[in-house]
Amino acid sequence: MKTYRHLYQQVCDWYNVADAYRRARKGKRSKPAAAMFEYDQEENLITLHGELAAKTYQPGPYHSFYIHEPKRRLISAAPFRDRVVHHALCNVIEPIFERSFVDDSYANRVGKGTHRALDRCQQYARRFGYVLQIDVQQFFPAIDHAILRAILAGKIHDDDVMWLIDQILSSGVGVLSEQYTMRWFDGDNLLAALRPRGLPIGNLTSQFWANCFLNDFDHFVKRELKCRGYVRYVDDALLFADDKATLHDWRDACVQKLAALRLTLHPGAHPRPVTEGIPFLGFVVYPTHRLVKRRKVVHYKRRLKALVAAYHNGEADQQQVQASVRGWINHVRYGDTWGLRQAILQDVVL
Repeated sequence: MKTYRHLYQQVCDWYNVADAYRRARKGKRSKPAAAMFEYDQEENLITLHGELAAKTYQPGPYHSFYIHEPKRRLISAAPFRDRVVHHALCNVIEPIFERSFVDDSYANRVGKGTHRALDRCQQYARRFGYVLQIDVQQFFPAIDHAILRAILAGKIHDDDVMWLIDQILSSGVGVLSEQYTMRWFDGDNLLAALRPRGLPIGNLTSQFWANCFLNDFDHFVKRELKCRGYVRYVDDALLFADDKATLHDWRDACVQKLAALRLTLHPGAHPRPVTEGIPFLGFVVYPTHRLVKRRKVVHYKRRLKALVAAYHNGEADQQQVQASVRGWINHVRYGDTWGLRQAILQDVVL
């Protein structure tokens, strides 16, 4: 395995920090935290650059809130200056790991994304007769810091970069503690409950490190199980085959492999014919077509109704309504939704 040294100077290089700031503020300039940083951006960047260079940088407290779509999740957002640091770190180390990722891992990667994952899912649904859909229980809260750190240190032989990684990891300890239900594995003693774990979902580093954490699992599925049809988006994975017996065997192998990462699968995963439809990333994918999940449709109808009511009450403007509709159409157009779009939008009157 190739290793990398002398990376920290690249991380805290002035031009890298400035580029990280531009990336962190993209699409966020109207937000109060980004606006406050930008108000005195030169001084703030000089201070942050100095803290990184002197290794006196300390992450700030998280702001946490819940979202309820598609299910209740705790989102923990780091202060804006910390998000700049996350970008500065990822600018340098992400390309190192990106080279080793399998092609059919689609989350949080340039040139990938949900719609390409859906395309790949449908391609495999046309080639294979059965699918096994698996996902990890409490994935982000369950990520073990010691295992993750060992994965990162396997390539990064730079103590200063690892110091910064440790700063970011330790800042998230306890943020998700209430979200994790302790699971025990073979060989555990009572000290296992004290192992630091959990990555805040709102961090750029968390999304990237999630791919690093499951990269060995991806290669296991592709190389050792020799699964020719595999798609993963974060912790939601699809394994395709021509018979159920193979998929049952693969499921047992995946359970054992993930246990080595201190992860468990949601119970009840079993092989199904692809003709039943594969619920994946907000759609139900069939070999011949795609439909939007019903609850996604219900959720957007309620959201649009509330937004139109806010418009008529003077609490929202026409641009907000149009932006919402455009965003929704841009997503659902990747399914067979022409009739659905007409049904949802024909009664909207501004």
